[in-house]
Amino acid sequence: MDATTILVADDHPLFRAAVLHALRDALDGVRVVEAASVSALIEALEREVQIDLVLLDLTMPGARGLSSLVHLRGERPEVPVVVISSNDHPRTIRRAQQFGAVGFIPKSSPAESIGEAVRAVLDGGDWFPPLTAERSDADAELATRLAQLTPQQFRVLLSLADGLLNKQIAHELGLAENTVKVHVTAILKKLGCHSRTQAAVMVKALEPEGEA
Repeated sequence: MDATTILVADDHPLFRAAVLHALRDALDGVRVVEAASVSALIEALEREVQIDLVLLDLTMPGARGLSSLVHLRGERPEVPVVVISSNDHPRTIRRAQQFGAVGFIPKSSPAESIGEAVRAVLDGGDWFPPLTAERSDADAELATRLAQLTPQQFRVLLSLADGLLNKQIAHELGLAENTVKVHVTAILKKLGCHSRTQAAVMVKALEPEGEA
């Protein structure tokens, strides 16, 4: 039987080390892959055939609010994601759940909670602190719209939200400019937007309350 592989995506080396220690205490023979940025996360997703779980910080370099969670769910929908964040605002926890996370661990939690959460999720369950924020219909609609985008289209959308022109997006993502144009047209149609600005506002809506 293959070892359980967990991808820990967080830009703080000391915190990653603490998570690694907690995982090894909780699981026998666990294999941990580390990523310190969104680009490293994307590379790991492309490189690693088997990933059983992702522990995801929301504020790594290259992330924009919940964008890395949305990207992850689009790229590898079969892999469960647990958000691990210092922003434990009830709305942030609820939004992470609505955008596809199966768990949320506040960084202030004791190390044992990480092990308990991981075991629960690997057994097919979920792990959230008691939720006091109500589900948001707007978030549900946004999640549904974004789920229509391919991973490549979502990358284009993030670049578009950064104010890049098609030519710049093409250079950034290694695509032909005409391909970017086709993607932008498809993105606007799928999101029900009439302009790039409207699409950028949707990405802005992914940013959680407070500091993550």
